[in-house]
Amino acid sequence: MAAQKKNAASEKGQDKQEKGNGSKNPSPPEFNRDQELQALRDMLLIRRFEEKAGQLYGMGAIGGFCHLYIGQEAIVVGMQMALKQGDQVITGYRDHGHMLACGMEAKGVMAELTGRHGGYSKGKGGSMHMFSKEKHFYGGHGIVGAQVSLGTGLAFANRYRGNDNVSLAYFGDGASNQGQVYESFNMAELWKLPVIYVIENNRYAMGTSVTRSSAQTDFSKRGISFNIPGEQVDGMDVRAVKAAADKAVAWCRAGKGPYILEMQTYRYRGHSMSDPAKYRTREEVEKVRHDQDPIEQVRNRLLAAKMTEQDLKQIDAEVREIVNAAADFAQHDPEPAAAELWTDVYR
Repeated sequence: MAAQKKNAASEKGQDKQEKGNGSKNPSPPEFNRDQELQALRDMLLIRRFEEKAGQLYGMGAIGGFCHLYIGQEAIVVGMQMALKQGDQVITGYRDHGHMLACGMEAKGVMAELTGRHGGYSKGKGGSMHMFSKEKHFYGGHGIVGAQVSLGTGLAFANRYRGNDNVSLAYFGDGASNQGQVYESFNMAELWKLPVIYVIENNRYAMGTSVTRSSAQTDFSKRGISFNIPGEQVDGMDVRAVKAAADKAVAWCRAGKGPYILEMQTYRYRGHSMSDPAKYRTREEVEKVRHDQDPIEQVRNRLLAAKMTEQDLKQIDAEVREIVNAAADFAQHDPEPAAAELWTDVYR
């Protein structure tokens, strides 16, 4: 009977995740006003972009797969605040937020979602497959876990060239059980490669609670057998993410090898637009939104620092204008010419 109750709790996602090996950060350092404003703008851009993408998908303007990042914005924004020019980012298929955080234009990302010529992959990649060499973003990848070995390869290139650039390889709790992840860990530690493995643990992978799919639910420990240090981070607090990122980046730049950051986060929407997310309760989602929303945390701190509601609404209005312009462009830009079928093909 007790086992049945435990399984039921796991299925609803209401059981508490196992805490780490004392590696959880204490209260994060405070942000100054400029940092808070930057974090707010960057996270709002991702949130409003994803909301608009969801609308366009519902209208049929976006086809194929579409995985939204709503709820997880603090991770990419906080990590990006710790990077310098030349550092690289690679991730899986929940990738729009990473692109925007890297500085890719909302118009180009949205146009790719709608399959238009002005998209970052000329309308041929869609939601999961776009890149920007200029912004050092090496793609969203549709194969689960594939980006981990590729991100390790980017770190190898940095080591080979003798620069001090760091590679960030993002993946989720579901991808963490892939074999190629552990092959990458082994190689990275053997060669002391400058790669940070950012595990975005949103608890449910494609729809199964981590407590039902993973024997070890503290993902910061996944590198122990390879001597890779790791820590759990509050992925809903952009300050905690930035602090952990600073530490991991310094470790990698010092030539000490790879580092693992488990970001404990939560996605508000289903795995993809086709997922009704019936494996968790509405109450659970609303509680996280109310208690831990990464954007509301920043807004509340700014309000406490005497910034007015009107000022914050103005920032939101500016962001919405950018997103609306991107959506308009993405719906009116021409589709790629038929001749594009024959470009960028390797034989």
